Amino acid sequence: MEPLSPSEPGTANVLEVLQPLIRCESLAKRYEVGGGTVHALRELSLSVMPGEFVAVMGPSGSGKSTFMNLVGCLDQPTSGRYWLAGEPVDSMNRDQLAAIRNRRIGFVFQQFNLLPRTTAQDNVELPLLYAGVPRAERHARALRRLQQVGLGERLDHHPAQLSGGQQQRVAIARALVNDPQLILADEPTGALDSRTSIEVMALLQALNREGITIVLVTHEADVAAFASRIISFKDGRVVRDAANDPLDAAAALAALEPAEG
Repeated sequence: MEPLSPSEPGTANVLEVLQPLIRCESLAKRYEVGGGTVHALRELSLSVMPGEFVAVMGPSGSGKSTFMNLVGCLDQPTSGRYWLAGEPVDSMNRDQLAAIRNRRIGFVFQQFNLLPRTTAQDNVELPLLYAGVPRAERHARALRRLQQVGLGERLDHHPAQLSGGQQQRVAIARALVNDPQLILADEPTGALDSRTSIEVMALLQALNREGITIVLVTHEADVAAFASRIISFKDGRVVRDAANDPLDAAAALAALEPAEG
């Protein structure tokens, strides 16, 4: 079979699928602290393909959060190379990093990071407001994402009127509203009870089945068990990178006793 020429119809989409979404080569991050050097990340080389669901694990200080910040274009490496969907991120300036974050990445955090005096609808619309999307389109896209995460009836609720799980669903809808290729989830179940954690993992698995790449940082093995690949960090290095037969979160949820109330 002849290789695709870049001028052939559909070539760009095919090449985008074939190349890694995340590609790191000898990536390092060092900090100067108290006259010494802290090696937060040491010569990291790895790739994540489109459509993967990856859990990143490790103790505090292992480098997993530094890795997440670099992959999320929130920080730049001291040395090494990083490409996101083929774009050389390590050489970008601050404005370029913000632009690629907005185009390709959605973020989900442990503490939700919702504006407390703002409705669910307006919280989800916020990234579109920053992007200059017209009001009617912002409203329609936010509504669609809130309906997707099961909160179509909670549009006018403020965070204080929502449970922790519902707040995290709003945060996930906000992460999705710009149609990202990649969701970076930093301890997304850390503030949730066991049942709600499984509900959130079921939602992330459903999004992954739609083709969205998920990279999730967690220190909980029972949360990592829902991913199809687990990468373990220690002292700024990858010490284990292995495929995993993921648990089905929807099935795990169905097997639980009915929720009280």
